[in-house]
Amino acid sequence: MSMMKIRKGDTVKVIAGKDKDRTGKVIRVDAKKGRVLVEGVNMVTKHTKPSAANQNGGIIHQEAPIDISNVMLVIDGQTTRVGFEIKDGVKVRIAKKTGAVID
Repeated sequence: MSMMKIRKGDTVKVIAGKDKDRTGKVIRVDAKKGRVLVEGVNMVTKHTKPSAANQNGGIIHQEAPIDISNVMLVIDGQTTRVGFEIKDGVKVRIAKKTGAVID
């Protein structure tokens, strides 16, 4: 995909899976795999060995990526689909529900 509909920093709502109806901010987008990392969503438990960075090791809780098809962009408190338009020679994202320019 040349241009992703969801970008880093966007607020999204999970629409499918175990964390359905939770909202969060996008931390990272993996365009090749079609996955996003959302703050506070899809938390997993990871067991770490002691290392130079983490002297004690132990059990940590962190976010795991979820498929981009399972999240929906939130604009002004409501979910919306995303479209693209050319405005002044620049391709911009628009909210399908309101027609507002996102970028």
